[in-house]
Amino acid sequence: MNPAEPTDVRLSEPVLPTGRSELSDRVLRALRGRPGREDSPPSSDGAVHEADPYGEDLHLALYLCYELHYRGFQGVDPSWEWDPALLGLRAGLERRFLDTLRTDTEDRPHGADEAFDAILVEPVHGTGLSHFLQHEGQLWQLREYAAQRSLYHLKEADPHAWVIPRLRGRAKAAMVAVEFDEYGGGRADRMHSRLFADLMTDLGLDTTYGRYLDAATAETLASVNLMSMFGLRGALVGQFAAVEVTSSPASRRLAEAMRRADAGEAAVHFYTEHVEADAVHEQVVRRDVVGGLLEDEPWLETDVAFGVAATDLLDTRIGGRTLAAWRDGRTSLRTPL
Repeated sequence: MNPAEPTDVRLSEPVLPTGRSELSDRVLRALRGRPGREDSPPSSDGAVHEADPYGEDLHLALYLCYELHYRGFQGVDPSWEWDPALLGLRAGLERRFLDTLRTDTEDRPHGADEAFDAILVEPVHGTGLSHFLQHEGQLWQLREYAAQRSLYHLKEADPHAWVIPRLRGRAKAAMVAVEFDEYGGGRADRMHSRLFADLMTDLGLDTTYGRYLDAATAETLASVNLMSMFGLRGALVGQFAAVEVTSSPASRRLAEAMRRADAGEAAVHFYTEHVEADAVHEQVVRRDVVGGLLEDEPWLETDVAFGVAATDLLDTRIGGRTLAAWRDGRTSLRTPL
């Protein structure tokens, strides 16, 4: 395939990646066989409890389990999606990750308004990824950034659609309205996943769904996994709201980075589209999605705040690893492009 040619990211299943250690190797061995065999993964064991909750192995294993609920993988039996043994293993991986996230966000605000206030205050001299790319980012760094982000953006809005059946009334109506925009307002060429594929084409990247899974770091996998893990509707609403309320200023900086690097019209457009759309979404999400949910179920406020805090924590981890590599002149990916 010529990476410069746009590809319909919805037409083909991704290939299985390379394992990173015991847990992901175990899941991969199982997926290459058939459900119900003796080599199916056990529900849980010491390897899960001893695994680094933010590590490469646990998060690739968890990503593999979740991806069965999205596109699946080439050559993998679709019935693995609901295999009891694999679901048991997934539950153990989720507990390990979730328990650590709760511990590491204990000192964060527990009220929704306070949680949003904490992430909306930006320093005068920003130090995050979007600030770096705006002022110093080179084309190779923008390409790496897009390659990592493709694990989410090529299925943008899909993880958050899981929460719709769990909402009601004003919160559900508003959530559907925002998702409708994310899916292009009924136009396939305007879907945000399609716009990101166009951005990748401008950057000379392969738009095949899941193409950069092997290159993605544990920090990126953890951020993508978080969205799928949050069956807690309050936490997923908090995660979604955290993304929407911080997206517009970050997208403005990234659009400037793409212009400065002469990355291409589609690369710039993806972010200018988000500057405008997410400025509106921010108001709808805070007023009607979060506001409607907490009006009906005020006891979910701590879950919303947790979703915000966990998102910010994982974004900080991504930024720390990526910037450390770039400032040292190294690739931020596990394998160079």
